[in-house]
Amino acid sequence: MRLLFLGDVVGRAGRAAVVGQLPGLVSRWALDFVVVNGENAAGGFGITEDIAQDLLDAGADVVTTGNHVWDQREALVFIERQPRLLRPLNYPAGTPGRGANLFVARNGARVLVINAMGRVFMEPLDDPFAAIEAALSACPLGEQADAVVIDFHAETTSEKQAVGFFVDGRASLVVGTHTHVPTADHRILPDGTAFMTDVGMCGDYESVIGMDRDEPLNRFLRRIPAGRFQPANGEATLSGVAVEIDETTGLARAVHPVRIGGRLSQIEPPFWA
Repeated sequence: MRLLFLGDVVGRAGRAAVVGQLPGLVSRWALDFVVVNGENAAGGFGITEDIAQDLLDAGADVVTTGNHVWDQREALVFIERQPRLLRPLNYPAGTPGRGANLFVARNGARVLVINAMGRVFMEPLDDPFAAIEAALSACPLGEQADAVVIDFHAETTSEKQAVGFFVDGRASLVVGTHTHVPTADHRILPDGTAFMTDVGMCGDYESVIGMDRDEPLNRFLRRIPAGRFQPANGEATLSGVAVEIDETTGLARAVHPVRIGGRLSQIEPPFWA
């Protein structure tokens, strides 16, 4: 099974990269399943219904989010009628939407996608480890699910790595989002789960984590806001991770970063060449 995960889509540049390139990648790599984190897609803050639909129409099977999920207030309403848009699982009971769902891939496989958010230096949500455990117990890999993907939206490397080892052997992929810079630690953990601390962003890297660099730099230098953060609109890099999943075990056979376009070094998965 061929799975592609694309990191946080930031602003117009990130949307253009995903919408422009993902359809071709689905065809060229014969992808079975695609997950895209879209929480910064609307002007860098949140996601709208139209943008979510654009990402799905481009080839995403699921759109995940994070701490900016409610920045566009309409998300509180449309998330209820869009089962392919997830918000962090560990929001309190009664929060609109869902944090995990079972989907059918193009090859017929059942894919459980879990979207959870960390607590270290983040909003004080419910325990992500307990929430992930409950979701895995309700839909175990090898039983109700043929593959399991976990988008862990968190600030610290340590919390992301802890989640990876917590579910090793029980998930196909654990990938970190939120910090917008791709890490170099992609690997398969000892019990077969593919892992990457942060997948990076789909956005303009001539920026400060996707934002036009003038205002972040001003705030670091002067400590006084001079305006709003605005997404950088140069050519975006499509940043993601490719995973080859064993259809018998649901565990990873190969994992490799993806970087296409923009300023970063270009890299594609050799096992799909």
